Amino acid sequence: MSQSLAQLFQQHTGAMPEDITQLSASGSNRRYFRLKGAGQSMIGVQGTSKSENDAFLYMAQHFREQGLNVPEVYAVSDDHMTYVQQDLGDTLLFDYIAEGRKTGVFCEEEKQMLRKTMKALAKFQVKGAQDFDYRVCYPQPEFNLRSIQWDLNYFKYCFLKATGLEYQEDRLENDFERLAYILLQHRSDTFMYRDFQSRNVMVKDGEPYFIDFQGGRKGPYYYDVASFLWQAKAHFHPDLRHELIEVYISELEKYIPIDHDEFNIALRHFVLFRTLQVLGAYGFRGYFEKKPHFLQSIPFAIENLRQLLTEGSEDYPYLLEVLKEMTELKQFKEVSVRKPLVVRVYSFSYKKGIPQDDSGNGGGFVFDCRAVNNPGKYERYTFFTGMDEPVIKFLEEDGEILPFLDNAYNLVDASVKRYIDRGFRNLMVSFGCTGGQHRSVYAAQKMAEHINNKFGVEVQLIHREQNIETVLSAK
Repeated sequence: MSQSLAQLFQQHTGAMPEDITQLSASGSNRRYFRLKGAGQSMIGVQGTSKSENDAFLYMAQHFREQGLNVPEVYAVSDDHMTYVQQDLGDTLLFDYIAEGRKTGVFCEEEKQMLRKTMKALAKFQVKGAQDFDYRVCYPQPEFNLRSIQWDLNYFKYCFLKATGLEYQEDRLENDFERLAYILLQHRSDTFMYRDFQSRNVMVKDGEPYFIDFQGGRKGPYYYDVASFLWQAKAHFHPDLRHELIEVYISELEKYIPIDHDEFNIALRHFVLFRTLQVLGAYGFRGYFEKKPHFLQSIPFAIENLRQLLTEGSEDYPYLLEVLKEMTELKQFKEVSVRKPLVVRVYSFSYKKGIPQDDSGNGGGFVFDCRAVNNPGKYERYTFFTGMDEPVIKFLEEDGEILPFLDNAYNLVDASVKRYIDRGFRNLMVSFGCTGGQHRSVYAAQKMAEHINNKFGVEVQLIHREQNIETVLSAK
């Protein structure tokens, strides 16, 4: 197949590629390659289904004609099993918002790109549907009862049964039918992307570009909003979700009249349905195909489900009863999505440099103790550290270290509290002095004890220059 892609590259550029590199593909059976040569770079795609490839090729051309941000297809093999398309780079939206996803707190740059994406989605769904021939869609031309039943059974057989939970299948099917009925009341003449999530959006030149839309069909716009904003690892705070929904609705209203309250009521049903579909996919890809990426995503989807269940519903009580029991199973209760905060406190010598932050969060607080009166200038303290009584007595009686620490406590306390509230996992606090032996050791020791006593979180205390590490366990 790489030979076929090379020939397509040559067909478009007039030269054979100098390098062909296979790219990763998470859940798809399609294979992707980057081809480089003649000063150009393209993405080569090898599909496994001609019908699926035909759907993508038609959609890509149609969407570009509608002025939408999708990759341009340059050349296609005669059998339509391979093609080469525009290389949009390496920046997935998933990676662009990585810091926000990890912490739950998104910077303004990340939020702005999310707003752009939601606006682009509304335009894509409406403009993309104009003069669109849904007969090319694969495997279904529209969101209908059959596709709903497929996804609900996907969840039942690939995830729910795999948990070992006992349930009454007849009662569950009754609620499935009720859910399907409610979903089908919210039809719209729009294009439904279906797998709209941050891994299917590229960021190029500061704008979102959409990829992997070949599973799209005619369907309600709510589904894509649910897919994106309740993506398992998105970690969107409810306030940010609400803001992005409003941004989306404001853009959609340029094309379609929208009742905000009705939109939000309907959206909740689609969020539940999409969450069940996602769990079905994770079950199949993880439990049956043994792909670790999907197994790792299950706790995040379960956490989303737990939050949904707090809202309740009178429409399908038995389904919610089963889901609640499922989320309380031992294998899910013991997995925590929000891991507790761990604070690392260092003492160090400035002569040997500031400690590295292995968590990747940039080092946190660094306090300079060198302005405090130094016991190290007296020979009698040479062989003691800030953990020894003679040095402790000197520093406390001298008095300079105490207001210094009080100020440090105030700053660090505020951050620890907010880190706990926001579900952050790592904070680093470092104290440096000339030799990393007296003042910094004393200050780090006191800070570690203070945080552990006040907040009850685990504190890892590292006196770097003494090569001493102590763990103050969470309380």
